[in-house]
Amino acid sequence: MNTWLVAAAALLVVGMLPAVVVAGRGDLLDRLAGLGMAGVVATLEMLLLSEGYQRSSYVDAGLVLAALSLTGSLVFARLVVRQ
Repeated sequence: MNTWLVAAAALLVVGMLPAVVVAGRGDLLDRLAGLGMAGVVATLEMLLLSEGYQRSSYVDAGLVLAALSLTGSLVFARLVVRQ
């Protein structure tokens, strides 16, 4: 177990747990902020795992996840505005 994997595990607990709690509770703007934060944390998680396991394919997955999380947040915001 190297330092990249330890950092990935710490980020998973310290970063993703508050994002999921905020996305699950609160008003619509708080949920949107939690969704955006979860996307950023998941992207960083993939990049840390890429360095920890020395696999370049995880970098590609992290970059695709970053693009899709931004798109998903915009779609969610668009659907909220309609209501």
